[in-house]
Amino acid sequence: MTSPKAGLAAFPTLTSARHEGLTVFVRGLAIEAGIGIHDHEIGRLQTLIIDVTLEMGPQAVTRLADTVNYETIAEAARAIAAEGHIGLVESFAERLALAVLADERVRRVIVRIEKPGALDGAVAPGCEVVFGR
Repeated sequence: MTSPKAGLAAFPTLTSARHEGLTVFVRGLAIEAGIGIHDHEIGRLQTLIIDVTLEMGPQAVTRLADTVNYETIAEAARAIAAEGHIGLVESFAERLALAVLADERVRRVIVRIEKPGALDGAVAPGCEVVFGR
């Protein structure tokens, strides 16, 4: 009887396979930000839950410099929050998407931001923006 793994290479090479792209994401990043347009939101921090998905072209990734570091995405979100109060979640999402697109390797970015507690009876109101080149 033959082993089910017989004949399988540790790192197979498929000549018919084509690398079409790379998706890098950060999900559930919680940051505190001054955000909102209502009087009770001015001068206080609120939690935002951020998801960022970016699509890159097909490229070999053998070291960190070949891809987008997750921490770079988190730092961009924290930097936007540190700049001061922002009126709308949509504005925050757009700024973050454009910051991620500053990396020429990024073809498309989706930024989704939830603002828990902003709407009674809803788990997570928020928005999602999509930018591409």
